[in-house]
Amino acid sequence: MIFDMLSNSALYAGITPKLLTAFDYLSSTDLDALPVGRINLDGDHVYVLVQEYTTKPLAEGKWESHRRYLDVQYMHSGCERIDVALVNTMKLGEYVEARDFLAMTGTGSPLTLMPGSFAVFFPQDAHMPGLVVSEAEMVKKIVVKCEL
Repeated sequence: MIFDMLSNSALYAGITPKLLTAFDYLSSTDLDALPVGRINLDGDHVYVLVQEYTTKPLAEGKWESHRRYLDVQYMHSGCERIDVALVNTMKLGEYVEARDFLAMTGTGSPLTLMPGSFAVFFPQDAHMPGLVVSEAEMVKKIVVKCEL
């Protein structure tokens, strides 16, 4: 997992060209103007999910991980808590290949995604996004899915 500010993204762009594509997009796009939904950057290889929602209590959160994609989760507005853990410390549930979604249960540690910050989640990183920091609030988050 990587957790940092978008202003430092150049430090990580060499990990994979697809990650560079994600950071270039986030840095050069008018994110205020993006509508909710999917935007293809390179077909199913790199795509963007623009999300707006109200953060939820921890009890409503769901752990997840992905095998085919890494997630770049960038917070444009609002703040949310994301709990994180290593997949090998979790009790694994069903993997839904069509959604690249591995469900699991367990416990982790919180981090707070605030405007301008991002987290990159690799297949070994369990994460539970969309949680309340102190009180429920609307957020706009841009998730870039990069095929491994």
